[in-house]
Amino acid sequence: MLKTAVIGVGYLGRFHAQKYAALAESELVGVVDVDSVQGQKVADEIGVQFFNDFHEVLDLVDAVSIVVPTVHHFETAKAFMEKGIHVLLEKPFAANIEEAEELEQLSRDKNIRLQIGHLERFNPVFTEFQELIDRPKYIENIRIAPFPKRGTDVDVILDLMIHDIDLVLAVVGEYPESVEGTGVNIITSTADLANARLRFPSGCIADLTASRVSDKAERKMRIFQSGLYLSLDYGTGQARKLHVEPGTAIDPETLRPETFQLAKGDALLTEIESFLLAVREGKNPKVTAEDGLNAMRVGWQIKNQL
Repeated sequence: MLKTAVIGVGYLGRFHAQKYAALAESELVGVVDVDSVQGQKVADEIGVQFFNDFHEVLDLVDAVSIVVPTVHHFETAKAFMEKGIHVLLEKPFAANIEEAEELEQLSRDKNIRLQIGHLERFNPVFTEFQELIDRPKYIENIRIAPFPKRGTDVDVILDLMIHDIDLVLAVVGEYPESVEGTGVNIITSTADLANARLRFPSGCIADLTASRVSDKAERKMRIFQSGLYLSLDYGTGQARKLHVEPGTAIDPETLRPETFQLAKGDALLTEIESFLLAVREGKNPKVTAEDGLNAMRVGWQIKNQL
């Protein structure tokens, strides 16, 4: 059994702690937060020890989730990794490319499992249809939401669009040869709405839109490739698939997509289970530090054009 802890138990970190406490392969040693009131509340709720400083658990654990504000990702993750402790680090990877690169290098030097928290990779609607995606020609991603109650310390690119950058890189399987981006700030001093176009060496084009000033929430991905159209709704779990055999005569009356409704599942629980399995087996996590770094690099290219 792995000894674990959650560093940062605000809105999202609280859910991490609940999952670790529920898993048989995890012994949740405690939770850590600089906010003593919130931290103690979560510790009491789950029935574990509360720590005010992450340094107090450095010698007590094998693996941790780090769910602190992005500006603290680097110093926190580095401290644990230097002690040989495996890390599930919430997205975005770090506050800048240099910090992300240093952490990625450290994970290789220390042979540490460093998994980046791109949660949509574990969404059932993605995992169910991922194997059907092969040499896509065009991808459209839309991710819009009301301004988050949890607050945010980064722009909409690193807050929301980073999910879709990671998904696109995962299904295309190559790094874009060009990146175009536009965006505007509406509520905060950073971009709250952004659009990007990624062009890949294979010829695939991906258009991404992210907004945190919408009156509704929507997370959709549409994929077009030879003989196949997929529409994946990450929020509702609904998928639509239209498959056409190459070379067959097309009858417009038969061009009706199949509709699938997947159980929503628990993507966060699956993500943590996958992380702990990678730690136990000494294998690469599903979302590696290199994956997270590539998504950061694309995100930064977009940011630099705003």
